[in-house]
Amino acid sequence: MNVFKNKTVMITGGTGSFGQKCAVELLKRDVKKIIIFSRDELKQFEMSNKFNNKKIRYFLGDVRDQGRLELALQKVNYVIHAAALKQVPAAEYNPIECIKTNIMGAENVIRASLKNNVEKVLALSTDKAANPINLYGATKLCSDKLMISANFYANETSFTKFSVVRYGNVIGSRGSVLPFFKSLIDKNSKFLPITDEKMTRFWISLDEGVKFVLNSLNEMIGGELFIPKCPSIKIIDLAKALNPNIKFKITGIRPGEKLHEVLCPSETFRDTIEFKKYFLIKPLIEFKKNHTEKYYKNKNGEKGKKVKSGFIYSSDRNSSFLSINEIKNIVKSTKNF
Repeated sequence: MNVFKNKTVMITGGTGSFGQKCAVELLKRDVKKIIIFSRDELKQFEMSNKFNNKKIRYFLGDVRDQGRLELALQKVNYVIHAAALKQVPAAEYNPIECIKTNIMGAENVIRASLKNNVEKVLALSTDKAANPINLYGATKLCSDKLMISANFYANETSFTKFSVVRYGNVIGSRGSVLPFFKSLIDKNSKFLPITDEKMTRFWISLDEGVKFVLNSLNEMIGGELFIPKCPSIKIIDLAKALNPNIKFKITGIRPGEKLHEVLCPSETFRDTIEFKKYFLIKPLIEFKKNHTEKYYKNKNGEKGKKVKSGFIYSSDRNSSFLSINEIKNIVKSTKNF
């Protein structure tokens, strides 16, 4: 069943790498309309020239503006909330700006969605929201909590359901390490900066990330946090895959940066359910009586199981690591979207 057929979907922050790829996938699923909600008129202009599709509409606005969101969300069925300030150093230097967009912006999306009786809202999170040590991660954790607790309001005033997707680094997305390394190599840099030889990260392709989000939007019943199973890489292996002959310079971990990233913290093992292709963290609180049991079975009929005591899903303890050759093949097939 195509749950997107004849539906109107709004993507906040829709001109970014994720939003553009998501629009491509949604068009394949015969949606009625796609609304790209973002604050950058130049990016909207460039995207409209690139797609030239009548099903895609562009709405200038900022998630900080609840009134503008309420206008944009009229007759919208699904919302994919991707808008955020994401740069860790920028957040540390401009904390209140990050808070206004990532926390207050999420609350505005919630209120505007409830007012317009949107069916489903799925927010994009990050591995940095798990046991955060920087402001960006802390704001995304707050955003996640707001989205999940919004299901309380939905039960009383609206049928809107809210859930969250959390994953790690997206291969080739703007601001990620891959295009950064590539740009240095193209400029004939004498070395690549490596923060720490032991550093690891989760890795997921843009295509995989988008498909996981759309699948989660279909699966969600409200209140759950979806986490895809994906491989890890060593950052130094990525550098070697791009240029095995280039020298490395160990620069040290930047402020607010982790040596390894976590998607499922050990503290959440009691609420973590494992499925074949993903983990699900059910809400800490019940919205309805016996509602918790519904999270253990997905729409494909697959039954999830509780993870073991103390389970942690971190990039250094992952059972799946990409080799240098595997990274090379992925990089060759990756095109900046």
